[in-house]
Amino acid sequence: MGIETEVKIRIREAEDFCRSLSVLNPEILSARHLEDNNLLDFSDRRLASSRSLIRVRLEDGKHSFTYKGPPQPNGIFKTREELETPVGDGTILLQALERIGLVVAFRYQKYRREFLVGGVHVAVDETPIGNYVELEGLEQGILHVAEKLGIARTQFLRSSYYSLYLEYCSERGVTPGFMVFEHET
Repeated sequence: MGIETEVKIRIREAEDFCRSLSVLNPEILSARHLEDNNLLDFSDRRLASSRSLIRVRLEDGKHSFTYKGPPQPNGIFKTREELETPVGDGTILLQALERIGLVVAFRYQKYRREFLVGGVHVAVDETPIGNYVELEGLEQGILHVAEKLGIARTQFLRSSYYSLYLEYCSERGVTPGFMVFEHET
């Protein structure tokens, strides 16, 4: 069983953050690429109501299937069970899951760059609702990297992209749909 421990941090500019990060000599895990994430649920929304999710992520030539259990209720970190595996064809997997009663309940896109710093996975995400950094790893590692980057614990977010999107729509009086870039379908 895998356990994911992470936080998000809202940032202004992805390029500026990457320049700041370069001082820590990160290992580059991936160049900027588009991720298309599909969250699936049953029509009765039983996964959402239990704060769990099933995700099929489509990237250029690299697809994955993920289950995430409900997050622990307290603390500054979002910690939850995570089971993830690569899949050969995410589009076919989506079709198969829909055939057994799951539907795409939420779809979100982001341009992501990935780095590794002292055992902490650093993902720089450009989304339709703004830019974020995800720090994932052991709690002490996350705190150490955040401190070196001048990020205060008060900036840590436990929110999902779905909840951040709903907040964004509510603040602007926009009806929520999918969080995708306008030029993408």
